[in-house]
Amino acid sequence: MNTRMRRAAVAVAAGAMAVSLAACGSAEEAGGDNDSTASAAKGDNIKVGLLLPENQTARYEKFDRPLIEEKIKELTNGKATVDYNNAKQDANLQAQQVDTMITNKVDVLILDAVDAKAIKNSVQKAVDQGIKVVAYDRLAEGPISAYTSFDNVEVGKTQGEALLTALGDKAKDGQIVMMNGSVTDPNAAMFKEGAHAALDGKVNVGKEYDTKEWKPENANSNMEAAISAVGKDKIIGVYSANDGMAGGIITALKAAGLSDIPVTGQDAELAAVQRIITDEQYMSVYKPYAPEAAAAAEMAVALAQGKSLDSIAKDKVSSDSANDVPSVLVPVTSLTKDNVNDTVIKDGVYTAAEICTGKYKAACDKLGIK
Repeated sequence: MNTRMRRAAVAVAAGAMAVSLAACGSAEEAGGDNDSTASAAKGDNIKVGLLLPENQTARYEKFDRPLIEEKIKELTNGKATVDYNNAKQDANLQAQQVDTMITNKVDVLILDAVDAKAIKNSVQKAVDQGIKVVAYDRLAEGPISAYTSFDNVEVGKTQGEALLTALGDKAKDGQIVMMNGSVTDPNAAMFKEGAHAALDGKVNVGKEYDTKEWKPENANSNMEAAISAVGKDKIIGVYSANDGMAGGIITALKAAGLSDIPVTGQDAELAAVQRIITDEQYMSVYKPYAPEAAAAAEMAVALAQGKSLDSIAKDKVSSDSANDVPSVLVPVTSLTKDNVNDTVIKDGVYTAAEICTGKYKAACDKLGIK
């Protein structure tokens, strides 16, 4: 997908997302039709639809959903209702869920697409019924009114650069394996783009895969095939697009008797943080979900109430079917064993007690994680 981003140099932090929505704008400013008067009349009594894509990755149920719901309640003085559903990685099911949201007459829809292209017709159906759509985390095709995610090309660059750091002057002494995400996820293409920008010409890529449905078991099978094809003595590193897949990859490496192979990741899942502090996984990309969730909630409430997005969305993003979509792009951080305290613990994602269980306690003590 030819996604073109114009990024504003805006630093977004979890504590800086409280944006005043007091000033009304025109319907055109809010990215909608001529229904701002009716929307504004709703006040805080709005109905927000929230559709998340899957539950294979821990983040959606543990962080995204509760953060979005909490922020919507806060912005509407507890008067808004949120209709929620998870598609469990099924694009057809998600299309049905959009139909249900339309039937239930939600005022606005926050949508994290399973398949960004396949959902296009559903987005159009919602918009035709006067329901504005906020694309969340993944840039859905269709006439969306707003978008929030992380700078996904930068995510891939961060991963690639971290792998180069781990390999040091041995970067061309062997071959790496690249385990990209699902082709149905436009973010995966951007992660891949960023990773190649960092790695091309500096490493030898022995095998590269697009991993079906982001599933760890598929990454595990791919890694087993890569070990067989490349030869276990020649593999020096693995680019993994997320933490779930990294877990499957590391299992395959261990089964082949391989250790000390740097593996990247993304999402700062608890299991990944524990692997990182014990040197099983080299790094993850920490994406602070609070500002992303807050941005989605703020834009959704503003759209439902017929207000402008100008004070919220400072970026613009374009897809194959929508140009200059008001957007919030949130910065990311490379998470290694050296900055656990300053990232996931500082932001309250995990406590030291959650990370430092059982066999991980010694590593925590050594690293001063507390």
